[in-house]
Amino acid sequence: MGKCILAQRKGAGSIFTAHTHKRKGAAKLRPLDFGERRGFVKGTVRQIVHDSGRGAPIALVQFRHPYKYKRMQARMIAVEGMQTGQFLYCGKRAELAIGNCLPLKMVPEGSIVCNVELKTGDRGSLARASGEYCIVISHLPEQERTRIKLPSGEKKSISWNCRAMIGIIAGGGRTEKPLLKAGAAHYAAKAKRKCWPTIRGVARNPVEHPHGGGNHQHVGHPTTVQRACPPGQKSGLIAARRTGRHRGGQKNNKE
Repeated sequence: MGKCILAQRKGAGSIFTAHTHKRKGAAKLRPLDFGERRGFVKGTVRQIVHDSGRGAPIALVQFRHPYKYKRMQARMIAVEGMQTGQFLYCGKRAELAIGNCLPLKMVPEGSIVCNVELKTGDRGSLARASGEYCIVISHLPEQERTRIKLPSGEKKSISWNCRAMIGIIAGGGRTEKPLLKAGAAHYAAKAKRKCWPTIRGVARNPVEHPHGGGNHQHVGHPTTVQRACPPGQKSGLIAARRTGRHRGGQKNNKE
């Protein structure tokens, strides 16, 4: 079968794992507590910092601890227009202003929100990448749900007790700047340990990949492989139910 191919080496981790020691940590909304459910909690943006491997900047927001005589710091994804020294308000009675965190039922229809919770209290799941946002379409009071439009264009109905930040995630337009040279693409991929440049299997030698070799660049056999085949052979269309182009229109049953 030849030597140990690249896919086998990457599976072991080792040098193929991302360098995460410079990352600031998970960016989440503050934990949902009594103060947020009934009123609001005031916080101060102490610092806006870069997080390695993330397109959007992170805001370090300081709150008073709900039970103890001390302060606690939350790492939140920064919103466009946020600045150091700004006061943030999180809770049911917070006003509708950039950077504030409110439950969706308190946000009027047509508002732009980001860092939206998918389930109540999960501290942010949707629209978290740089420049992304959701739009509040409508409220469904009898079901206690809110319908939102996701960055992909899909419309989704979630609980109206889920929290969201008002505004757009900072760092938008990041991908519009051209990379211009291979070095820039190299370092962009290195931060997230992506496989770059991508070399096709047919362009390799037979010892390096099952699709390699031959007098012309061709596979020479079906690319479908079974689920149980051994590592080193398991490359191509793994346990494919079907192959080829999908012809004809796709029915959208979600609407």
